[in-house]
Amino acid sequence: MITRPKGTYDIYGKEAKYYNYINAVFQRVAELYNYEYIRTPIFEDSSLFHRSVGETTDIVSKETYDFKDRGDRDITLRPEGTAGVVRSYIENKMYGDVNQPKKFYYSGTMYRYERPQAGRYREFSQIGVEAIGSDSPLMDAEVISLAYRLLEEMGIDNVTVKINSLGDNESRNNYREALIKYLEPHIDNLCSDCKNRYKSNPLRILDCKVDKDSEILKNAPSILDYLNKESKERFDKVIEYLTQLDVDYEIAPNIVRGLDYYNHTVFELVADIEDLGNASTVAAGGRYNNLVGNLEGPETPCVGFASGVDRLMIILDKITKENIDNKVDVYVMAINEEERITALKLVQDLRWCEIKCEMDTLDRGMKAQFKQADRLGARLLVLLNSEDLQKGIMTVKDNLTHEEVKVDENEIIDYIVSNM
Repeated sequence: MITRPKGTYDIYGKEAKYYNYINAVFQRVAELYNYEYIRTPIFEDSSLFHRSVGETTDIVSKETYDFKDRGDRDITLRPEGTAGVVRSYIENKMYGDVNQPKKFYYSGTMYRYERPQAGRYREFSQIGVEAIGSDSPLMDAEVISLAYRLLEEMGIDNVTVKINSLGDNESRNNYREALIKYLEPHIDNLCSDCKNRYKSNPLRILDCKVDKDSEILKNAPSILDYLNKESKERFDKVIEYLTQLDVDYEIAPNIVRGLDYYNHTVFELVADIEDLGNASTVAAGGRYNNLVGNLEGPETPCVGFASGVDRLMIILDKITKENIDNKVDVYVMAINEEERITALKLVQDLRWCEIKCEMDTLDRGMKAQFKQADRLGARLLVLLNSEDLQKGIMTVKDNLTHEEVKVDENEIIDYIVSNM
């Protein structure tokens, strides 16, 4: 038997309901904030991710799916969504559009070769937004509040925004030197990855999954102490705006994010839900003002966030969401061929009226159809029989009150619509 590759999974049944629900809510919320949909390729030139995400990150050094295509080109399956959106922004010269900033939302599959675990797969689904062209702290606050609102709309409560600032280049360089000096006497006590990052990318040590609970990292100097005046004032503004927007936040100096392109604001949204473990971080992002320039576009400020759909599905499975159950509005019941033809036409007409309905296609008896209607949670039942049809009437049963009503077949659509 052929089985699915390790680190992938099939989405069907209940999980498919969650998946579609998450994407539907995301689209609605993103468009409320005036973000427009963008779709970029699943695979790109490998240099895009090496230059944007960073050669020293775990993603590029250990996790990307790289291959040669039939034209001997270096290709990579996308490990994240931001780089592709920025590439599209530059290639399509969107910076020349008078309507700025450009605000996009996306949804799609990403690929990283890492150890599969709960909420983390080698093929995974991600949703995210990118706001390109505004350097205002207001835009940072908008992006964070959008993520916060998205989780609220899904019924995910007890969410806290953990936020930090990496500052501008000057602040970051000053902190980098201080961090190297602090880590020097301790580096031999950290993991091999940390030793490799010590000189090349010491900030990434703070994001280490192996040593995250080490006292060495807990006692490391805070980057907030190395922000210059401009960076500090900017961070204070973001915090002020989040306060005005009633977004619950917590300043977390250890957050640096795992990608090289971030500067200034970085953040994670953490859900306080029991038994989530490492899956409690449900959205994350930040500002990346240098990425467009690094990819040979004009210097352009940007900010965005992404959220793993797989983790959101785990959370939705833990909370009650009646509106994503597999329920139908109407179940039409028929036994013989005459009744089935009438049922077929009725179901079609109801669907055109946006009534979710179903009928039997397995030649089940009436008792089995009643059971199926209950399994589907049907609100109304239409009970067809040849004798009633000859009189031009149909029986409608309310599955909540158990009341039955005889309805003229010419009025059946209006009756059902008005009782939904």
